[in-house]
Amino acid sequence: MRARYVSILAAALLAACAAPAPKPAAVPAGSHAQLTLLETTDVHSTVMSYDYYKLKTDPSVGYERTATLIDQARKAYPNTLLFDAGDTIQGTVLADYQAEVAPIPCDQELAIYKAMDAMGYDAGTAGNHEFNYGLPFLSQVTGTPMDVTGVAAQHTCDGPNFPIILSNVFSARDGQPIFQPWTVLERMLKATTPDGRTIEAPIRIGVLGFTPPPIMDWDKHNLEGKVTVMGVVEAARKYLPALAAQHPDVIIAIVHGGISTRPYTPMLENAAWYLAEVPGIDAMLLGHSHQSFPGLSYKDVPEVDDQRGTVKGVPAVMANFFGRDLGLIHLSLDYRDGRWVSDRAQARSEVRPICPARNQCVAPDPRIAPLVASAHQAAIAYVDTPIGRSDFRMSSYFADLGDMSALTAVNAAQRDYVENWIASEHPEYQGIPVLSAAAAFRTGFGGPADYTDVAAGALSIRSAADLYFYPNTLAAVKIDGAGLKAWLEHSAGRFHRIDPASTQPQPLVNTRYKGYNFDQIQGGIHYTIDVTRPEGQRITALTYHGQPVAPTQSFLVVTNNYRASGGGHFPGLDGNNIVLMAPDGNREVLINWLRAHPDLHRAALEPRSWHFAPVKTRAPVTIESASGKLALAHQDGLTGVRLLGDHGDGTSTYAIDLSFRPKRQ
Repeated sequence: MRARYVSILAAALLAACAAPAPKPAAVPAGSHAQLTLLETTDVHSTVMSYDYYKLKTDPSVGYERTATLIDQARKAYPNTLLFDAGDTIQGTVLADYQAEVAPIPCDQELAIYKAMDAMGYDAGTAGNHEFNYGLPFLSQVTGTPMDVTGVAAQHTCDGPNFPIILSNVFSARDGQPIFQPWTVLERMLKATTPDGRTIEAPIRIGVLGFTPPPIMDWDKHNLEGKVTVMGVVEAARKYLPALAAQHPDVIIAIVHGGISTRPYTPMLENAAWYLAEVPGIDAMLLGHSHQSFPGLSYKDVPEVDDQRGTVKGVPAVMANFFGRDLGLIHLSLDYRDGRWVSDRAQARSEVRPICPARNQCVAPDPRIAPLVASAHQAAIAYVDTPIGRSDFRMSSYFADLGDMSALTAVNAAQRDYVENWIASEHPEYQGIPVLSAAAAFRTGFGGPADYTDVAAGALSIRSAADLYFYPNTLAAVKIDGAGLKAWLEHSAGRFHRIDPASTQPQPLVNTRYKGYNFDQIQGGIHYTIDVTRPEGQRITALTYHGQPVAPTQSFLVVTNNYRASGGGHFPGLDGNNIVLMAPDGNREVLINWLRAHPDLHRAALEPRSWHFAPVKTRAPVTIESASGKLALAHQDGLTGVRLLGDHGDGTSTYAIDLSFRPKRQ
């Protein structure tokens, strides 16, 4: 396939140089049409409306319901195209099962692609998580042979029935793009002529696709020395001339990235704000940020219209994540000078949810479940495999308050792995304290069901998957005491600064700082977080086994490949101080540790390593969490927590008494 699309591209370029593309003669000047672009993004292999951790239906997510919205949109609008903006093949137990537990053979298609093929996509791109399982797997499941080190030459495997377009990732071996860098789609429109007639008219749609350049850091172990990456803006400028030579009427950029006004560099993660400045792009389909655009999250971003959905005048949309929404861009097209031209002033974007109100979700498309039934049932059977028992409940409902019940086993497993690695292979690190960092990945971002909650009693593989949500690989870095404090200071950015004299309630958690970046470190250290202080000055009384940590003291900190390579922009973590990039996943490390320690007792695990500096406030300091969890907070030693109010949607507001010091359970 790779050689085929390269030769097709070369032939197309020669043809473009030889003669201009023919102009349709049957379309009267002044004709008008509406073209609606439909977008899914960050589906993360959430094919079914199902929670594999709780083994029950979850109607608030699932591509099978997004498919219903796609059908509804196609019935409502005469001209539609359907695109996917990436992070498609990873993210659920189903995905891990097909990639790692029972790897899918070459002649079979991934469950998510089966579902998407049933809906008839026009094109898609690759997100950063497409690279998590490695290039050989990506090559196989997308049906795309790659001339890349480590990818065996093979015949084309069974991939999706739509092109994956990726403009900014190249083989390090020959400098060629690993996927088709652009394409032109030829479609027919229903259009209205100036005299009111309805006609069928041809249109040519050019497509570019982009993944976040920091994949080279986040998936360094999979990509280093095998591929190179180009900045989103640079790649657009590289390929737009060749694409424009094909005389497309409209050019669409599928961008697995969001909208950021940070100073531009070729490694900028969310580059859509700058891509919008590149002439020639008529619409942008966004992703990666797990948010909705248009939406209030972008209210104060310069040159962004969070109501109509434009970025510097370019129509754009971002359809949330896990199949919760469908994005739509309505383009207004006028036929003049022999081509269709998009009228930006008339364009508008919208995001349609599968659940427009609580307990009011669209029905699943009945075509989807039968397509993936066998893989779905196999994944359920897999996650129920027993691996041990626990005498305490592990949850993340109050992880932001220091409840580390969902983190202690993860940290214990990670430390054990590296200590064994030192003992067997690297005695030069003997005597350097080994610490471990973990974050509660599920802290309510996706709603009241989006928390880790592993009941006391039997533990299974799904318990481990709930405790460690992402398929990261284990890594370890060497830092000093100053670096350790800087790490913790950055994590403490999770909290707003609290004014003790304020007479108004103050939210404790800064929801713009994602929960998966709130690292909590264990291994003999203890520290306090003073939320009355400005960011960067909050960590006090940092000790190791009761002694103050010296700025020059050495530590090894176990984490994951994402964090060690710069993910989250933690100071001092840029990939240069990595001492171990393990071949094993953090989740697999946890599963193996639980199997080796099948009886998990709270008393045998390290107590929580931090607490808030005591402060008395005049008004409540509040935190949002799932409803009905007050008793659990008290059970986990957070007796300074009280209920303020239930919102009636599965969430509640709680107050935390910051003058209370919790038990170090």
